[in-house]
Amino acid sequence: MTIGTAHAQFKINSGPDSPLRKLQLAEMAINNLYVDSVDEKRLVEDAIRGMLEKLDPHSSYLTPKEVKAANEPLSGGFEGIGVQFNMIEDTLMVIQPVVNGPSEKAGIVAGDRIVSVNDTAIAGVKMSREDIMKRLRGPKNTKVKLGVIRSGIKDRLTFNVTRDKIPVKTIDAVYMIRPEVGYIRIGSFGATTYDEFMEGMKKLDGQGMKKLVLDLQENGGGYLQAAVQVANEFLRNNDMIVYTDGRQAPRMEYRAKGNGSFTDGQVVVLVDSYTASAAEIVTGAIQDQDRGTVVGRRTYGKGLVQRPLDLPDGSMIRLTTAHYYTPTGRCIQKPYTKGGGKDYAMDMINRLKSGELTNADSVHFADSLKYYTLREHRTVYGGGGIMPDHFVPLDTTKYTKLHRELAARNIIINANLRYIDTHRKELRNTYKSFADFKERFEIPQDVIDGIMKEGEKQNIKPKDDEELNKTTPYLKLQMKALVARDLWDMTEYFAIINETNDIVLKALEIL
Repeated sequence: MTIGTAHAQFKINSGPDSPLRKLQLAEMAINNLYVDSVDEKRLVEDAIRGMLEKLDPHSSYLTPKEVKAANEPLSGGFEGIGVQFNMIEDTLMVIQPVVNGPSEKAGIVAGDRIVSVNDTAIAGVKMSREDIMKRLRGPKNTKVKLGVIRSGIKDRLTFNVTRDKIPVKTIDAVYMIRPEVGYIRIGSFGATTYDEFMEGMKKLDGQGMKKLVLDLQENGGGYLQAAVQVANEFLRNNDMIVYTDGRQAPRMEYRAKGNGSFTDGQVVVLVDSYTASAAEIVTGAIQDQDRGTVVGRRTYGKGLVQRPLDLPDGSMIRLTTAHYYTPTGRCIQKPYTKGGGKDYAMDMINRLKSGELTNADSVHFADSLKYYTLREHRTVYGGGGIMPDHFVPLDTTKYTKLHRELAARNIIINANLRYIDTHRKELRNTYKSFADFKERFEIPQDVIDGIMKEGEKQNIKPKDDEELNKTTPYLKLQMKALVARDLWDMTEYFAIINETNDIVLKALEIL
């Protein structure tokens, strides 16, 4: 809906004392009379932002550029050359070309370094990642000339790539985590999530799945409809999934149709403090309907419905118009103070300081927030976010300060890129299958030593031998998972990293 076409739906006070008229006069006065020149467009944008900042934490204004960036991960794709890449020093290195994408069809392979785009150098010139992406992306069917350096080949190679629509996956991993136990990790809820999910379920069903681990950790949400479609697969006919209600927005109910593909098998949903919005809708529906078990830590608590209002220049206002409620009537939204954006942003830090992430007893709920699930009448609580059925404390000792600092400076990811670049061919020849790799591969100690030496150069050192000894095992596991990702895909990354994820291991124990 645009402001221009929807004005008849809005009540507008256009009298001489109207606030809108006052705002117009203020803008006209500043634009015409202020001592220095002003950017009128910026002035209006700042006024809009100022109004929205005094409301809830999720009403926002986006420029046309921000609208495009925000929509891309959820819309299911963008137009470009189709490569996963990372920057090693100041050079773009291809981690993997997208399967059947434009670059793979043109002959670009993992490990290639793209050094020029349409004869303009992008390597060794300190070009920003954003500028590089701008040159690589472009409308479908347009051509781009890429200069490529390939290991073992002396001369620079040239590839003419025809840009195309590149799919953006919202599901990170699908595999059998144990016999008869399937695992699906949804990264966000976008336009293609349901189709990806059903494809994953079909694959797991063919491999003998009887139980499912649905991983929504770090899932920040996305499209309501995608969440409703996924939840529908688990619930019985007419089961409530979620409803919305607001001052001017009439109550809207979303119910299961009874045609789900997994209405009987055992389900465990994994969540953490970054599980939000659409992911909380799925979690709340499964918990309230006693359809599965929720494991992890209290979710984020984002239960406000934003209505997009498109403006004529391509910008957008996302205005909160309603609340999300779980089937039992729990409001998902955590408490907030209007205009208190800074305090709201500190919530995660406050949870850590209060002990909530490490101790279930630190989470206190008032009796007034008590609700009961719809079939087994178990006690659940409202007041913001979804509290899991089984709390798993955050292990603050596993990820040491040394590890965090090495990661923050990109020392770990750069070491991985250098290692895979040098040993890719050897690794592919040695490990013909992921199962063999998972069982036998260990990251060489000299790679870990190299990471520590690079850390020392940047003044990052272990506090003592104890911190070094705590850091090394998880660092080795992370490096192994990154190598697996680069040789195969994200599924293989999670197949390795999940074996030490306490929330995943608790789910497997329950199953």
